[in-house]
Amino acid sequence: MPAILTNAIRRLRFERGMTQEELALRVSVSRQTIMSIERGATNPSVLLALKISVALGVPVAEVFAMEGELVPV
Repeated sequence: MPAILTNAIRRLRFERGMTQEELALRVSVSRQTIMSIERGATNPSVLLALKISVALGVPVAEVFAMEGELVPV
């Protein structure tokens, strides 16, 4: 199985009582961008991933994880 990026944004937002709109405003993106990342349809840039983790108050590794394996070379 190829590597995919998973995230816990939705769960972490709910735990903090934060809407997609509030998170989007804190990290300077649209609500649609947050929705797309939560669904796994879009992968965030490294900078945006770090901003999201700071806004949620957790390490980036608690927000994002890789499932699967890298393709051998």
